[in-house]
Formats: sequence, C-alpha cells, structure tokens
Amino acid sequence: MYTPALATRFARNVHVVRSDFPLVEEQMRLAAPSIFALGKHASRSERYTYIPTIDVLRGLRKEGFEPFMVAQSRSRIAGKTEFTKHLIRMRHAGQAEPRGEARGEANEIILINSHDGASSYQMLAGVFSFVCCNGLVCGSVSNDVRIPHKGNVQDEVIEGAFRVLEDFEAVEDCTAAMKRVTLDEGEERAFATAALALRYGDRTEGQPPAPITVEQLMEARRPEDFGRNLWKAFNRVQENAIRGGQPGRSTQGRRIRTREVASIDRGVSLNRALWVLAEEMRKLKH
Repeated sequence: MYTPALATRFARNVHVVRSDFPLVEEQMRLAAPSIFALGKHASRSERYTYIPTIDVLRGLRKEGFEPFMVAQSRSRIAGKTEFTKHLIRMRHAGQAEPRGEARGEANEIILINSHDGASSYQMLAGVFSFVCCNGLVCGSVSNDVRIPHKGNVQDEVIEGAFRVLEDFEAVEDCTAAMKRVTLDEGEERAFATAALALRYGDRTEGQPPAPITVEQLMEARRPEDFGRNLWKAFNRVQENAIRGGQPGRSTQGRRIRTREVASIDRGVSLNRALWVLAEEMRKLKH
C-alpha cells in the first residue's frame, strides 16, 4: 500500500520523490528504477564491478534506516535510464518524525550510485530539518566515502556504512555548536553574501547581478525560521538557495522565479559548500 509522497520532475532529466513516511519499494521503483538494476549497463567492461544499490538499502533497513527521498537522473539514450545515477536519503526509524512539540533534526545516510559509469558508489552523512523539510549535506565534519566500481568491494561497502554512522556524533556536536552562535545583522549578511556567490557565482564589475538579492536569500519562509543564531541563518539561506521559487530577474532583465537545484551532483556539492561555509563562520565567531 502506498504512503503519501510528493513526486516532482524538476528538470527534464531528474525525477525526485519525497515523503513524510518511509517510501515503499514500489514507489522507489517508479521514481528511480536504476536503484533496482540487476546488473551494470552494457557499455561497462568486465573490470567494472556492479554494486547493487537495493542490497545496500535493504541491509540498512535491517539496521532500522528507512528511505524518505529518492532522486534519479534520466537519459535520452534508449534503455539507459534503468542504470543512471541515483540518490537515496535514509534516516533511522527512531528519528523518522518529530515527537510531540519537538521539531528538530534527524541524522541521515545519503547513498549515491550508478550502474553506467557516471559515478563511484558514495555514502555521506546528512541532516534533515523537520521545520523546513531541508535536507542538508554535512561537509568537513563527516567522511565522504567513495568506492570505485573495481575489484571485490563488498567489505568496503559495509565498512563505509559504519564510517558514516560513526560520524553522526560529530555532526550532532557541530549542529549544536551552530545553534549556540549568535550573528549580528552584518555577520548574517556576510554569510548570505558568500552563499549567494556559491549559488550563482562571483559577479564582477560589468556582469549582470545574480537573479536574487542577498536580502532574498536571507528571507524566512515561516515563523519558525526567525532567529539570529547561525543554525537558523544557515537553514534559511540553504532552503532559498536550493529550493528556489523566489521572484527575480534573468540576465536579460525578464521577471523569473528561481529554479530548484535539480542536479544530483550540483545539489550535493552546493549543500556541502554551504555547510563548510557555516562551519567556518562558527569557527570565526569562537
């Protein structure tokens, strides 16, 4: 039986499904069929080791982790969509939803894989914020486990999962430290200015401005987002940078709505860069 989920095609080549409840395999198969690929794409050589994503997912499920978001890149090449890059965000059943009035965060394991040579097998630590439904990717405080599709990788995959689990304590310490840091208006603006450059690139003299302003990147979308600590500022900036939907101007001056970052690679790299930026701000304040 299906649970309520939000399925969205953010770009022609990316499909994403998010849910407030654990996704069942039928839902994941519709959104990201490459998770269930039975082998590697025909273009791969014999040296390429197939790492079955679904086996890793089912193994983590036995440890109490459930998938709440999946994404997959599409391909214009006939028959290749079943093998392209995909991403899964999983969190433990004990942190699946906020309890009572507490609306905090949950640790996540992020899996990235492909069966067509587009990427190595990758595991990252993440944080999910219940207030704004943000999926953050941890930066310098966690391991980035990458396993190439070569040789006997089974032991490396298992070891990689435990390395990410061990990072959760450091991630929680970092999150708590950000909540203790208060930013004044100038510091918050400096943080958002750096984040705007990460999202849209540095704008030198003579170039058109970014489609939105620093003030827009700092905007709160809900009452719970207000606050002057670094964690609140980080979440506001991250959501506005990643999710888009804000009114702005194109390089030609046309009125537009900013787009969500749809690419799996771009989403992960921008998320991590924003986390590192927030962590550096925390260090400066201390």
